[in-house]
Amino acid sequence: MVGTMLGPAVLLLVSLSLSLGAQLPNQDAVKDAPIATNGQPFPWTSMRLPKAIFPIHYDLSLHPNLTSLDFSGVVRIQLDVREDTRAIVLHAKQMQVSNVVLLSPEGVKPLEVLEYPRFHQLALVSDTTLTKGRKYEVHLEFAANLSDSFHGFYKSSYRTSSGEVRVLASTQFEATFARGAFPCFDEPAFKANFTIQIVREPRHIAISNMPKVKTVELPGGLLEDHFDTTVKMSTYLVAYIVSDFLSVSRTTQHGVKISVYAVPEKIDQTAYALDAAVKLLDFYDDYFDIPYPLPKQDLAAIPDFQSGAMENWGLTTYRETALLYDPEKSSASDKLGITKVIAHELAHQWFGNLVTMEWWNDLWLNEGFAKFMEYISVDLTYPELQVDDFFLGKCFEAMEVDSLSSSHPVSTPVENPTQIQEMFDDVSYDKGACILNMLQDFLTPEAFEIGIIRYLKKFSYQNTVNSHLWESLTDICNSDVLGVEPTRHTEFCSKSSLQSGASKWFSGDELDVRAIMDTWTLQEGFPLVTVEVRGREVRLSQERYLKTDDPSLTEGFLWQIPLTYKTSASNTVHRFLLKSKTDVLYLPEEVAWVKFNVDMSGYYMVHYAGEGWNSIIKLLQHNHTALSSNDRASLIQNIFQLVSIGKVKLDQALELSLYLSKETEIMAVTQGFGELVPLYKLMEKRDMSVLENQMKGYIVELFQKLIDRQEWTDSGSVSQRMLRSYLLLFACVRNYAPCVEKAMQLFNKWKESDGKMSLPVDVTMAIFVVGARTPEGWDFLFEKYRHSMQMSVKSRMKTAMAISPLQDKLAWMLEQSLDGAVMKTQDLPDVLVSISRNPRGYKMAWDFLQRHWHTLIKRFDLGSNTVSYMVAGVTNQYSTREMLNEVRSFFSSLTEESGSEMRCIQQTYETIEDNIRWMDTHLPLLQNWLNKHSGKLVHEDL
Repeated sequence: MVGTMLGPAVLLLVSLSLSLGAQLPNQDAVKDAPIATNGQPFPWTSMRLPKAIFPIHYDLSLHPNLTSLDFSGVVRIQLDVREDTRAIVLHAKQMQVSNVVLLSPEGVKPLEVLEYPRFHQLALVSDTTLTKGRKYEVHLEFAANLSDSFHGFYKSSYRTSSGEVRVLASTQFEATFARGAFPCFDEPAFKANFTIQIVREPRHIAISNMPKVKTVELPGGLLEDHFDTTVKMSTYLVAYIVSDFLSVSRTTQHGVKISVYAVPEKIDQTAYALDAAVKLLDFYDDYFDIPYPLPKQDLAAIPDFQSGAMENWGLTTYRETALLYDPEKSSASDKLGITKVIAHELAHQWFGNLVTMEWWNDLWLNEGFAKFMEYISVDLTYPELQVDDFFLGKCFEAMEVDSLSSSHPVSTPVENPTQIQEMFDDVSYDKGACILNMLQDFLTPEAFEIGIIRYLKKFSYQNTVNSHLWESLTDICNSDVLGVEPTRHTEFCSKSSLQSGASKWFSGDELDVRAIMDTWTLQEGFPLVTVEVRGREVRLSQERYLKTDDPSLTEGFLWQIPLTYKTSASNTVHRFLLKSKTDVLYLPEEVAWVKFNVDMSGYYMVHYAGEGWNSIIKLLQHNHTALSSNDRASLIQNIFQLVSIGKVKLDQALELSLYLSKETEIMAVTQGFGELVPLYKLMEKRDMSVLENQMKGYIVELFQKLIDRQEWTDSGSVSQRMLRSYLLLFACVRNYAPCVEKAMQLFNKWKESDGKMSLPVDVTMAIFVVGARTPEGWDFLFEKYRHSMQMSVKSRMKTAMAISPLQDKLAWMLEQSLDGAVMKTQDLPDVLVSISRNPRGYKMAWDFLQRHWHTLIKRFDLGSNTVSYMVAGVTNQYSTREMLNEVRSFFSSLTEESGSEMRCIQQTYETIEDNIRWMDTHLPLLQNWLNKHSGKLVHEDL
């Protein structure tokens, strides 16, 4: 699954202007014996299912009614009894279950049904023992309403250009929602085969994981589609859709039929996704050296979708903005985003679907790998998209949450559905990808590829834990490389690539991948490496980087860190595995500067003690291209984050930022914004307009030359085009006169043409933002939004409207997004967070979050990344004790069932406390520094 919230770059730019009742949050087993709904004792006490019985095969027949918005069905489950038992315990949630019978060698007999809604469990109790080793089958009939949330078997709808509302039904079962669609063993380790039949009206089509094998006519004019049996898989990957979608298809070089489905009026926006899916599935087929095991792969654009996309085996589902592309109206950023999402979901067909984590504590084995592979695959299949320019941003995002004491290890115990939902966060996805990138750099890409092929082949159709991966990546050149293509393996090992790879890091010890990686996956946080150069001697020490005023919280952490470094003496990358708290390196000669964590391939920060930062600042100011753009971006991030924990003075970080007036590369420029903009965003929510405007003025001055060089066209590489969008939006929001005048002129022309005039796509956000400042401009933009069928255009219009200073319009947008008729409820989180970044809207966003809290957690699900995104987005720019008390007061008034124990609430408190500390400590320094430097930059020829 991939998230869909506005990326930090867009959020930063946006910011420039501006219940699950039946869950038990913190308990694995019930203290008292559980009682079923009929008053009888329930025969199982744990939230996790017993291992006495495993499903082998589900025969699932469904009849959704898109008029009455409900569904009924029958499921027949073949069972493998592994221990003698009298009770079959499985999951079902909010459904009526009836006519439950057991088919055994002795014949057919009814079973007693006990329900325990607290754990979403059913116990089907037999009056005789089910014997180990014998095969049984259980039949259940069930009925339920289509869900009005975004998970389970849920209702979606869309409006045609003529205004007709059409309804469809789709599924989203990850992580624990298959149980709301049919009774099942809803845990990832209970893999089985599924044979599905779906009853529909002739005006609809049905699609599922597997190809349709036949359609049967039923009485009353209904049709029943029969689908082929799936491979062995987890319940969360089952999918089916009943809709009026159209599709386009092509076949890959390996003979897999790829189809893209969308609503009829948007089918002309599917060509790019089809091309990308064909290319990427072929790439993975070859890279993993394991054929994709199904005959087809469908990609469906769903009008209502909470996350970004979902990897259901053979039927991946997407938010429309994550799949639909219009060459005339979509931007470079849209193209990159769509390609990455498709790459992510198709990577899951191997990582996650073929080989699945044993339990949700190791979700990162799915999501970290898919995130990592999305960059590997897009870099090799679409080099022109320059995806490498954006990987670093993922590591910075992960570090944001991983620098708080409320972070969690990549692999962490979870039990209940809320805790499981909370695992779908930046730590599982982004930190997971970043530590895999570090491991690939450590082992060499060739060794890493052989190791992961070995892992996938060994555990196909099975479930794994962390250690299985580390074992597969250790001792790559032994003879037990299961099924890895011999030529690939022999070539690599005969070249002794490991001699030039991991053995460069240390000598004498045997390579122990598990020992190294356990330090990155089993403890939270990340290391700060302090480097002090004295002549040829380099003193190293490590500690946990943590934003806290309690130093005891950083104690007891130790990582095995694959350090890389280069010096002024040569371009050679040197390597060293730091396994202890402190160590010493010796350079062959004295150097002018040393840069550790080359290209930031490692997931750690570096502090240059003594004169170290001064020598780096000097280098950046006189010859910044001596370092790569990733190195420059990492230095910007590191030094400003070190200010937060008191290791570096703010004026030294600001001195480093001066070099940005010469910077042209997207990663370094956006990281400069990423560190500087939040400083004035904190001020916007306080009464300090003089300093706030001074800070805004400094940033405009810093980037003025680069802004002035931007053309209002769609020319250049993808990174250049994305940088142009970013800079012009920033300049317009900051009221930089040349930008505002040009944007207003283009908006007026566009408005006079009734929206028919073609605008340069990459600069439309800047144009729309300026246009939406007046009531007439806002209303015109909204009318175009309402009628547009181009998803990427709608998305930019929506963001521009939320940046408007018109408070009545902002309030209206929030209410309409909640209602869902005119603006989709799936877009409410982005609208809410955009308005919270708006100086004219942040108070109403906080009021709205409190007022509608219970509706929001029911609609978007307790513990979900979406709820966490709203909580953090609305509160993380507060920096006063008064607001901290107000935020605490609201969240502490909640019950456990309504979210009081969610991790994102603890993260919110920590973030606000860190903001308060920052402002208390650094405001006078900032004031003095700006007084000295403001207005000078434009006159200096740096």
